[in-house]
Amino acid sequence: MTKPLNEAETRAEHIDPALAAAGWGQVDGSRVLREHNITAGRLQGAGKRARADIADYVLVYRNTKLAVIEAKAWAKPLTEGVGQAKSYAAKLSIRHTYATNGQGIYGIDMHTGAEGEVARYPTPDELWNMAFGESEAQAAAWRKRFAAVPLEDKAGTWMGRYYQESAITRVLEAVANGKDRVLLTLATGTGKTFIAFQLAWKLFHSRWNLKDWKEGTEPSRRPRILFLADRNILADQAFTAFSPFPEDAVVRIDPSDIKKKGRVPKNGSVFFTIFQTFMSGPGDTPYFGEYPPDFFDFIIIDECHRGGANDEGSWRAILEYFSPAVQLGLTATPKRTINADTYGYFGDPVYTYSLKDGINDGFLTPFRVKQIVTTLDDYVYTADDMVLDGEVQQGKRYEEKDFNRSIEIKEREAYRVKLFMDSIDQREKTIVFCATQQHALLVRDLINQIKISPAPDYCVRVTANDGKLGEQHLSQFQDNEKSLPTILTTSQKLSTGVDARNVRNIVLMRPVNSMIEFKQIIGRGTRLYDGKDYFTIYDFVKAHHLFSDPEWDGEPVEPEPPTDKPLPPSWQPQDPTEPPKVREPGEDRPAKLVVKLADGKTRTIQHITSTSYWGPDGKPLSPAQFLESLFGALPEFFKNEDELRTLWADPTTRKALLGGLADKGFGRDPLREMQRIIEAEKSDLFDVLAYVAFALPTETRATRADRAKAHNAATYGQKQQAFLAFVLDQYVTQGVDQLDADKLTPLLKLRYNALNDAMAELGDAVQVRQAFVGMQRYLYK
Repeated sequence: MTKPLNEAETRAEHIDPALAAAGWGQVDGSRVLREHNITAGRLQGAGKRARADIADYVLVYRNTKLAVIEAKAWAKPLTEGVGQAKSYAAKLSIRHTYATNGQGIYGIDMHTGAEGEVARYPTPDELWNMAFGESEAQAAAWRKRFAAVPLEDKAGTWMGRYYQESAITRVLEAVANGKDRVLLTLATGTGKTFIAFQLAWKLFHSRWNLKDWKEGTEPSRRPRILFLADRNILADQAFTAFSPFPEDAVVRIDPSDIKKKGRVPKNGSVFFTIFQTFMSGPGDTPYFGEYPPDFFDFIIIDECHRGGANDEGSWRAILEYFSPAVQLGLTATPKRTINADTYGYFGDPVYTYSLKDGINDGFLTPFRVKQIVTTLDDYVYTADDMVLDGEVQQGKRYEEKDFNRSIEIKEREAYRVKLFMDSIDQREKTIVFCATQQHALLVRDLINQIKISPAPDYCVRVTANDGKLGEQHLSQFQDNEKSLPTILTTSQKLSTGVDARNVRNIVLMRPVNSMIEFKQIIGRGTRLYDGKDYFTIYDFVKAHHLFSDPEWDGEPVEPEPPTDKPLPPSWQPQDPTEPPKVREPGEDRPAKLVVKLADGKTRTIQHITSTSYWGPDGKPLSPAQFLESLFGALPEFFKNEDELRTLWADPTTRKALLGGLADKGFGRDPLREMQRIIEAEKSDLFDVLAYVAFALPTETRATRADRAKAHNAATYGQKQQAFLAFVLDQYVTQGVDQLDADKLTPLLKLRYNALNDAMAELGDAVQVRQAFVGMQRYLYK
């Protein structure tokens, strides 16, 4: 009996020859991509990723992906791969997709929904015509010209991301069809500047320009392209990203250069500036008016939601003046009431790629949220507090929006700073968002006063007032080869434009009321970096309601709120027994009330922390929901209580179990968080699993250690008992990690200074290891 062909054999013997017969790989400009990675796979912790989406075949013609083929083994049903074929085609924004088992071909048109068996694969030209259908001659001609220019990758290092190629294709298709207002909506950190560069590259090398496009004639010149930003750092980053262009093609429009030469620069192809430069000029004449209205063919507006298309916005005059140009808006935020004018001006986006998509595809870093509530989140003045400056409004309850704007309590800020500094790894890069520039200065000083690092520039402030020194600090912070500065404090400046890939913590110490700004702030941490499995948001300002966004991250699900504890009696409002500080006549009155807390209040500040996790569907999970998801995963790893005890009692199988759980998203950090939730911090991680899976009561590590010591007393001599007691004491104080197999040697050195001394005391290495491992069974009996 002949053995059925497996999938690899089916491809080699049937599918590959069928594609070659249709001209794929034979016709100039046609290619077949095999085992083509579409996504990277969601980060799951411990350096692990979920399975990536990989297409068996992608058919490419004229630098354009035209079809997906999902292959299955000879004995599988013909339509076994249809689900994957449709999914991959949808991600790649490809119209035609096929499923095959080598015996037949099943085709699907993703636009019309038509599907069914086909006799053969289409040729490259047939598939091109099928993909684009009947187009106007002018649009078809430009489409071919754009497609003839490959994406720029001279260094050979760019691993194309599917959504970037899709965005580029959608914009060029809009341009080919004469659309003059185009919008792209892509999450922060997904490479909007790269997309802008590749678009400019294709337009430049295809020689597209408005005059020749409108007349339908052969291109006579290269286009003039303007990249318009609202901050110098964004314009500078873009200018650097466009470095593959010829040196004489790129122009940075600089006010000082204009003043020196007495005119705006006009020789070049790609121009970069900020709208403030264009709006300035001698007298009431803006510099942009020195260009003819039809000078630019294509304008890219970066972060276009930041006021550019609003009727009263600063950019509107520029956009209207250059109305003949095709204008492309780039934004990271979906349509909201606050930015509805942007969408009204540009129209619906031709392509959207969300934060949820980026995280699930593995191109952005997942995050967790720690919500922190303190007993000084609001404040009412009482007579035992000291007024250092300003005037008290009796009975007024100061809320988060008031702190560090109309009232300052240094002890409150010091308490918050200590909370997050005690929680983070102080070697990790962190950005702290503060209420004002002055607040950022205070927080910087408080951090440097309690930091572990001896470096004087460990924490620095980067705000508008810090000028060139701040820009220098920011540049050093962005350099992943440098560890200093490690923490930046800021107010508004760093909410956009900071491409620092290794940011591990974002601390919110000021209210964030705008969804747009919130998404931008979160984007500071989403960029990928080696060894970065997630980043953490420390939320002191109840911003968690902004984490749920139906048009961005899935349907809203409220994170489980922290349980409010009653305020200590000293915090309750009371009638003052003495008047506030009276200022002398003529003395300057500061705008801010500055209060020093009574010592007793400072010592009674309390806090509650609640952590939210985020599932693959983009929805936040409360701790209870996380427990439920963990419960659903546990049967994959052990069937009953006895099997769990057996696996956990041996260091080797315990390590494998923990590794498997981490692969499913249940790493040690989440398990330890569950310990806190079930009030088992003094218990073993075993107790978390046993509690979730079998509702077993928890035991403290001390109780388990006592049971093992009783076994040791009946089994080993006094010297062995002494060492094992030392090991168990380490276990009780530090946790189950001290029982890992690779901890035995460090424990021996810690106890006896040298391994030779340990062996002389305890016997040979085999006996010591047997005692170390054997004792552990009795911890979990």
